[in-house]
Amino acid sequence: MRPRTAVWLKAALIRAVKTVCQTAAATIGTAALLSEISWPAVLSASLLAGLLSLLTSAAGIPEVTLSLTAEEEKANAGYDGENGI
Repeated sequence: MRPRTAVWLKAALIRAVKTVCQTAAATIGTAALLSEISWPAVLSASLLAGLLSLLTSAAGIPEVTLSLTAEEEKANAGYDGENGI
């Protein structure tokens, strides 16, 4: 796996796990009593939120900065190294 992909995957999974936990907490918090919690609904909503988080991360994760190497920067700028173009 390429290093950039590994960084993205780690960040996306961390974000998805946080989303699942937040959704579970919010869903559990809607019940007045512990016995009134609909566990299938908590599980379903939480897993769906995690899946949507991963799909949203495919569009980009702001906290993951993909810095270019010096060679990539030169290639993108059309720099050939000899005559400075």
